Order: sequence, then C-alpha cells, then structure tokens
Amino acid sequence: MTIEMLYSKIHRATVTDANLNYVGSITIDEELLEASKMRVGQKVEILNINNGERFSTYIILGERGKRDICLNGAAARKVHKGDKIIIVAYATYDEKELADYKPKVVLLNDDNNIDAIHDEI
Repeated sequence: MTIEMLYSKIHRATVTDANLNYVGSITIDEELLEASKMRVGQKVEILNINNGERFSTYIILGERGKRDICLNGAAARKVHKGDKIIIVAYATYDEKELADYKPKVVLLNDDNNIDAIHDEI
C-alpha cells in the first residue's frame, strides 16, 4: 500500500508579485527551494491564508537570494502582492518508507527569510 503524505511545505511566504502575463506557475527563490527540498517543475498546492483560495501549479526557479514568491499566469488572479501563502508539496510513500518519514517544514518571516526549518509537522 502507498499513502500520499506531506513531503514539504514553505509556511507563511509573502507574495512579492503576481504576474498575469506570464505562462503560468509559481516563482520561488532558489535558496527557499533548497531548504524545502522542492524541485523546479514539481507540482505544488498553494493555500492563500488571506482569502482561503487553494489551487495547484508548478515551480519555476527564482533568483537566489531575492526571496521572490511570484504567482504567474492564471494563478495571479488568486493572490495579491503581500498575501501570506503556504506552499505544499506531497509525495507517495510505501509503508516501509514511513518508518523514517520526516517532512521538511520551512517557516518564513515577513521578508521571506527563513526563521526555522523543521523535520516534522
């Protein structure tokens, strides 16, 4: 049996831009991707804390150190600059893998700098 579980999340990211005229996706700073173990092209769920919107998209690489969190294309209509969001990635695990299961949780401050990284929910 396999179970879909939280793989990683970036918690309370601040949206730095919403670009309607882009092809689509979410731009995430390279350092935040490394900390969260998320990958370019990976499907993620976006949870908007400000308005309750929940939607899926994929990741594109943002410039290292700029702390950009930009929603692009149609997703730009679901957020506003300054909104707080949670970026969630899931993975499928078998029961053996769950014995050592440790999701990565990256907590951000208002400037999208890392406050803490946890290996637990």
